[in-house]
Amino acid sequence: MTNSDLYLELHRSMKCPVCIQEPMCNHTSWRIGGPADILLKPRDEQDLRQALIYARQQGLPVTVIGNGTNLLVADRGIRGIVIKIGPGLADIEMRDQIIYAGAGTPLPLLARKAMQAGLAGFEFLAGIPGNVGGALVMNAGANGYAIGELVRQVTACDYAGNSYTFKAQELAFSYRHSSLAQMNIIVTGVVLHGKPDLAEEIKNRMELALAWRRQVQPLEYPNAGSVFKNPPGDSAGRLIERAGCKEMRVGNIQVSPRHANFIVNLGGGTASDVLEIVEQIQYTVEKKFGIKLALEVQKLGEF
Repeated sequence: MTNSDLYLELHRSMKCPVCIQEPMCNHTSWRIGGPADILLKPRDEQDLRQALIYARQQGLPVTVIGNGTNLLVADRGIRGIVIKIGPGLADIEMRDQIIYAGAGTPLPLLARKAMQAGLAGFEFLAGIPGNVGGALVMNAGANGYAIGELVRQVTACDYAGNSYTFKAQELAFSYRHSSLAQMNIIVTGVVLHGKPDLAEEIKNRMELALAWRRQVQPLEYPNAGSVFKNPPGDSAGRLIERAGCKEMRVGNIQVSPRHANFIVNLGGGTASDVLEIVEQIQYTVEKKFGIKLALEVQKLGEF
């Protein structure tokens, strides 16, 4: 069955938007990435399960993305079906000090809703431009805080469409990593807990955190956030700058003059340019300091 046939069958059978040969540069914060054979955006969990079951029946590979942050998609794109988790799985419910958030919930929206409810502990999420699902898998964080610290329960499904629920004590969270990443599952939602506080106090802390990010991060250019993980006891940005790699450029991809752990797309940059600059940074830092920087961004597609 050709991609066109698959598209027509999915388009007829599913209520959610289905796209063929969709440029992934339109779905990543780096604005980089070739075409996905088929991309669909579930409008609810039933859509998600239906797509997974269909892909399994057809023997098609499935790639799941969220808001497209923290991703480097290959210039040749992604084969099979890409499922983009977004507004269709973005419900937020609050009760006392507990928040349920769907996997497609934007982190800044979650932070604002928590603030309005007088729940503290979510302020650091206000400046992270990702969704809840991806944030849980990589234990996203900032300023010494991470989302894993707030988790009570995670709901998920496997690639056959079966549902699972995990309590916090069944999961392991560490720096930019969680055990969810090894489970071959798709996060659909999470139960989080906060601490009561005055909304005005929470708002002040959020605004300070956002002001700091605007000052130190190159938000004026497409980027994927921090490219490398910080090695134990050190900062990747400091090592990159000390190694002389700040402002390094390959094509239209550049190490940011403002923050050395940010690689920005000046316009029309490619995934191959990013990989070349990443390899140069890793080689130079390792040669100078004996430290091999590990990628924080995830590579997807046909490299």
